[in-house]
Amino acid sequence: MTSLVFSYSHVDELLRNELETHLTGLKRQGLIDTWHDRRIKAGQEFANQIDQHFENADIVLLLVSPDFIASDYCYNIEMTKSLARHESKEAIVIPVILRPCDWHELPFGKLMAATTDGKPIVHFPTHDDGFLEVVKSIKNALKRTPSTNVKSVVNNDSIESSLFPSQMIEENIERSSNLRIKKTFSDREKDKARIQAYEYISGYFENSLNELAARNTDVECEFRRIDANSFEAAIYVQGKRKSRCGIWTADGRGGDIFFSSSGVSHNSYNECMTLSDDGYALGFRPMGMAFRGHTNQLLSNEGAAEVFWEMLIESLQH
Repeated sequence: MTSLVFSYSHVDELLRNELETHLTGLKRQGLIDTWHDRRIKAGQEFANQIDQHFENADIVLLLVSPDFIASDYCYNIEMTKSLARHESKEAIVIPVILRPCDWHELPFGKLMAATTDGKPIVHFPTHDDGFLEVVKSIKNALKRTPSTNVKSVVNNDSIESSLFPSQMIEENIERSSNLRIKKTFSDREKDKARIQAYEYISGYFENSLNELAARNTDVECEFRRIDANSFEAAIYVQGKRKSRCGIWTADGRGGDIFFSSSGVSHNSYNECMTLSDDGYALGFRPMGMAFRGHTNQLLSNEGAAEVFWEMLIESLQH
């Protein structure tokens, strides 16, 4: 069985819990055993336990975020030791980019990230979409782990009894991997999520419009911020306006972020995103989710932005 260890900031614990849930299938097949520092029991020496498991790990997942990079322990100890073992081919280190951050020029930046082009998990339409890519990357890595190579020439029983005694101890501890508990999100957390989502959507539209114009010589695009809480966008083909929209954010009464094909209008709209939660994370649900073909999952900021973008551009694609 391959030993997999998480290196992460506790700020990202909810995302780590989601990832571990996605790894349950590999656990049920007996392919991996996972460990993280929340498994340390009362009375055990913290540093020794971490050192032991990182030294025995076949795969180390670096759950990268601004807080991971800012953590001296994650960066200077866990990451440094893991990369040394990766260089000596004792382990495989896989960066999993949870949240946007400047990571490409850091020591692990030369490694292939778990998601395509190192796309952050929070930028996928749903976290499930992102973590599915991570699981697939781990499955590919399992074919190359040091433990897999050893097992091909040595009897399994001898491996378990001599090479990985600490793992045998951990495997004998019966416990559930379903350890997530629901939480209540404060008004402050909801307000921050609403503001961050609107700012993400406005940037998403501005960048997408610029790229659309750059790729099509007969297309011109206009992006105009009206104020801190609203913007309008328009697409012109050969000088004729083909599509237009206004997007704005409100205080959460009746919706949080609104889309109108007639521009910014606080009296009517075609679609709105409502901030919601599933007890574990905040996300958005579109008013028209059922008839636009989206599943009943919380949308990330990128997922919400893409719903609005599809509404703007669909008239140019049919």
